[in-house]
Amino acid sequence: MPTIKSEGLMSKNSNLTPVLTEIIINWHEMAKERGYPALELDDDWPSPCAQSNSDGAFWQPVLQSGNTNSKKSFDNVGEAFELEINQQYSDLFTLYFSDNLNMKHEKGDFQLLQVWSDDDFERFQQNLVGHLLMKQKLKQKPTLFFALTEQDDLNLVVDNTSGEVCLEYVGKEPHETIANNLTEFLEKSELVF
Repeated sequence: MPTIKSEGLMSKNSNLTPVLTEIIINWHEMAKERGYPALELDDDWPSPCAQSNSDGAFWQPVLQSGNTNSKKSFDNVGEAFELEINQQYSDLFTLYFSDNLNMKHEKGDFQLLQVWSDDDFERFQQNLVGHLLMKQKLKQKPTLFFALTEQDDLNLVVDNTSGEVCLEYVGKEPHETIANNLTEFLEKSELVF
């Protein structure tokens, strides 16, 4: 397993990269101790995360660089809505390919969304466009979902304007700010393996 370093990965205007990299390194350390999660290979849903050895198929987070056909960005989404997508939000989904990551915060358990592959990134962008269209139709400020809570209709979102992390019920305005930005939120969260 190659060592993952955060050096040289820092995106302009974002300090999320080293925090996310630390989460991924911790994930790999836990997987080494407890075993990598088993995976049923699906030819219709390939991913660079899918690995196999003599014990069978499993998955692990991998850097997108070197495992993708193109540099991922949300520029097309931003252009469509005439807004600049929050840089930390963009970094969250353009550094690694991974299955969703189980985490916990003082506010409760959550599943940090991730993208599995190039195709999954496109699907994720389409879901984000649908979310932003709904916000626009409801005349609400743009938010960007990034995690699912244990409550089906309650998501963790980034306020695209301020960068704050908020709790938001689907179709509603955010009702509680829980961190100033994604980096602060993830620093106060813990990986659950």
